[in-house]
Amino acid sequence: MLHSARHMSVGIERPPEEVYAFVSDPTNLPRWATAFCVSVRRSGDEWIVETPQAPVRIAFAALNDLGVLDHVVTVSSELEVLSPMRVVANGSGSEVVFSLFQRPGMSEAEFSDDAALVQQDLETLKRVMEGRF
Repeated sequence: MLHSARHMSVGIERPPEEVYAFVSDPTNLPRWATAFCVSVRRSGDEWIVETPQAPVRIAFAALNDLGVLDHVVTVSSELEVLSPMRVVANGSGSEVVFSLFQRPGMSEAEFSDDAALVQQDLETLKRVMEGRF
């Protein structure tokens, strides 16, 4: 069964290598993922992110030259959420693309709320990367 998906993006006037380096460093999450991340700390190969709701574990894709920033968010032992994310060249700048999937049991309103939070974080990332805090 396919799940509904939303692909959100933001253009950033910075080179893709620079955007990728910033976003691939989990210690930067509190600077741009402000709707999701209050703080972050390392725990082995994973990162523990304090969210407004509760702590979650995040495992990121290995560093790569393709701009892949996929990560798995473990909310509980019953719920792991794959979050595909990419940085790609867009002219002299970058496009950051995030794919959000509607989880089973998630209402349309909850899905829309999650999408709005992701877009908010992408817009914050743009402001941070372009130096417009």
